[in-house]
Amino acid sequence: MSTNLLTTPPLSLYIHIPWCVEKCPYCDFNSHALKSKIPELDYVQALVGDLDDDITRFNLENRPLHSIFIGGGTPSLFSAQAIESLLSQVLSRFEHNTATIEITLEANPGTVEADKFIGFVKAGITRLSIGVQSFESEKLIKLGRIHNVSQAQQAAQMATDAKSVGLKSFNLDLMHGLPNQSIENALDDLKTAISLKPDHLSWYQLTIEPNTAFHSKPPKLPQDETLWSIQDQGFQLLSDAGYKQYEISAFSLVSPEKDNINSKQNKQCQHNLNYWRFGDYLGIGCGAHGKITDISTGLIQRTVKVKHPKGYLDPDREPLDHLTTVTSDELPFEYMMNQLRLFSSFTLADYQQRTGLSASSVLPTLQQAQNKKLMSCTKELPTEGKWQVTSLGHRYLNDLLELFLK
Repeated sequence: MSTNLLTTPPLSLYIHIPWCVEKCPYCDFNSHALKSKIPELDYVQALVGDLDDDITRFNLENRPLHSIFIGGGTPSLFSAQAIESLLSQVLSRFEHNTATIEITLEANPGTVEADKFIGFVKAGITRLSIGVQSFESEKLIKLGRIHNVSQAQQAAQMATDAKSVGLKSFNLDLMHGLPNQSIENALDDLKTAISLKPDHLSWYQLTIEPNTAFHSKPPKLPQDETLWSIQDQGFQLLSDAGYKQYEISAFSLVSPEKDNINSKQNKQCQHNLNYWRFGDYLGIGCGAHGKITDISTGLIQRTVKVKHPKGYLDPDREPLDHLTTVTSDELPFEYMMNQLRLFSSFTLADYQQRTGLSASSVLPTLQQAQNKKLMSCTKELPTEGKWQVTSLGHRYLNDLLELFLK
């Protein structure tokens, strides 16, 4: 692998908290329904030990930290005190910009009391991501959610209130294409979400994944024609409300403040942007995945941690379960699988700097995609232009990605 142009990407940290009150029938994440009290202190200690192992393994003592994302499971089941202890220990191990680092915590409206968001913010959280999924009672029950419509709306209001103590932004997660959902139902959900004025909306279609309850007993989902109509009309609603689509399912609120030239950028999820731009990230916690670049060797490695809480919390067992190297044959697809989700462009220089591969390793496929009108380039000389997915390419993204599979 050529490493002449490989550069060190930004480093993020993903922290996985695996417990939830109940396992949702559509969820294929590594989550475990609560059977007893969460071992907060033991798990925080295990997370910090896991992090220290990775810092040593990949020689990360001098790399600054770009962002943190605490996901699950349901991280909001943890106390603010446990989150504060975890973050203080994590941040003490990295150089970071206190004023700009984004620290996100996922929250379930059914696990949040009135003052809990404020506690999380005081613990260091700068961004909240609230898993609403729907504002219709029947759909929430079908999805196995433990919260009701009122709690979902209250959670959004609590996030808004938490801005008074330092919260910078919040996201609402919302699904469409739900069982027996009409176009009107889906758009009403979206209108309700927009009315709550989140800084960011993650609006994505329900998919049936293997190893889920929905896969075993599939519900009746809307027909493709209905799904396309929901998306087309929903995109227009979001645009009319001032939300800019910057990724397949991510929309950021564009600030009207003319004096803040960075306002649009700051509403986007910086942690996820680092993923999609093929940045580096450590993954700690049960089943967490990581990706680290070593420019001295040209190696890009992936990690997977022990999946089950019992094994992860075993002091005699190493947290690392798998360590693999991404081969040069795999890198073009790995890069494009992330980058092509974005609505922004990239150059072949960006590709070279993130993968260490020459432009020739991917240029023929890009030109093939261009001929199929799935991608476009801003210049006649493709090595100098900016490449971008077309609207047709976003609609048929899976077909586009298949071109990069070897």
